[in-house]
Amino acid sequence: MGEPEPVDQAAREQELTDRVVASFDGADDERLRTVMQALTRHLHAFLREVRLTEDEWSVGIEFLTAAGHLTDDERQEFILLSDVLGASMQTIGINNEARANATEATVFGPFFVDDAPRIENGGDIAQGAAGRPCWVEGTVTDTSGRPVRGARIEVWEADADGYYDVQYGDERTAGRAHLFSDEDGTYRFWGVTPTPYPIPHDGPVGALLAASGRSPLRAAHLHFMVTAPGFRTLVTHIFVRGDELLGSDSVFGVKESLVMDFEELPAGTPTPDGRAVEGTWSRTRFDIVLPPADQPG
Repeated sequence: MGEPEPVDQAAREQELTDRVVASFDGADDERLRTVMQALTRHLHAFLREVRLTEDEWSVGIEFLTAAGHLTDDERQEFILLSDVLGASMQTIGINNEARANATEATVFGPFFVDDAPRIENGGDIAQGAAGRPCWVEGTVTDTSGRPVRGARIEVWEADADGYYDVQYGDERTAGRAHLFSDEDGTYRFWGVTPTPYPIPHDGPVGALLAASGRSPLRAAHLHFMVTAPGFRTLVTHIFVRGDELLGSDSVFGVKESLVMDFEELPAGTPTPDGRAVEGTWSRTRFDIVLPPADQPG
């Protein structure tokens, strides 16, 4: 008897990939078919490239299971995972292509809450959140510079200790509100000066960062979501110029166009609205430009 034919390992692996890809051929939804077949090809290519062991596969399953167990109405561990892998920012970039002078988008983050209280222009979103007072003002316009009146501006941020109100463990609402742009497109409000803080890192995502030698810290920022009829919804942040974390933001959310000057003002400096402020305060300007909703990208 002759020697057995050598097994063509690569061909055997490719044959399995081809069979799994073909298993989605019957999907009625063309988009589902496209996504699942591409996912299969890329997933199998990853497995083959790194020669994943069965023990490593088991650890991966345990990691995802732990992320699912930790996720609830107030914590989304899978969003954190997507964020630290850059998948969130890549998806945002794909779906929010740069258009003319429109304000750039960035990550949504896990701490947005529907039905934040309304404030009038010049109101205070802090509502007791700790931090140095900060005056924020700007305009909302279209890409031709025309004012957008009545744009809904959702704003939310962490306090000076790095906590959002949903992390307080009680029913308080602080550091978040919504307001509307005036007839001339202007808006203004008081908040607190953004400070760096860590993303939640007491779960599997935090363990991954630690094992990878990466910091969980986010660059200091203030969240915005701006909506107006006829315009594309904008989800973005503004960042603090000079923050040493701008180049190592844990979720890759920083864009140069979103880095703003936050002017620090000494105690006793008159405020724009005559409000009495104890101690130092800061101010910044963020002019928002919205592209039309029917514009591609």
